[in-house]
Amino acid sequence: MPLYTSDYLKNLSRRKTVLFSQEMINESKKVHTSFDIFLSHSYLDKEEVEGLYIELRSQGYSVYVDWIVDPQLNRTNVTKESAKLIQTRLKMSKTLLLAVSTNASLSKWMPWELGYVDGNTGKCALIPVSMSSYNVPEVFNRFEYLQLYPFIKKVPTTGLGEKLFVIEESRK
Repeated sequence: MPLYTSDYLKNLSRRKTVLFSQEMINESKKVHTSFDIFLSHSYLDKEEVEGLYIELRSQGYSVYVDWIVDPQLNRTNVTKESAKLIQTRLKMSKTLLLAVSTNASLSKWMPWELGYVDGNTGKCALIPVSMSSYNVPEVFNRFEYLQLYPFIKKVPTTGLGEKLFVIEESRK
């Protein structure tokens, strides 16, 4: 499966175990010093994002998702304090993955988060979420400015199962 589908991610979210649900609740109680991944997303894709969170965690990554780690943030009332907290979380993260979905273009935060990381570390990539559940495209089409960034692809490996790879160009 080259790209993640909405159905696949929703199914992961729906099938999560009680143990994993408790782990997600505990994330907001932990004191975090770093994250492997800051997962930038549209809140309208909450179920898919939870599936991505589960997928990335199952591959061994520590993942920041605002409504999981910082549930006290008020998404409807942006303040200097909330923006400062997001900046702090971005700085604590080794990389940013931008979940590109049909709702991504509606997010006000995603371009800001991408620009912040790109301008400071440049360690960012796209993670495509396809609405199609049957004919998953082999090519990831995206807005012009997003073509500047590499994207993540899940690739089967020999003996290690499926792993995530950063695709910079069609064959690189």
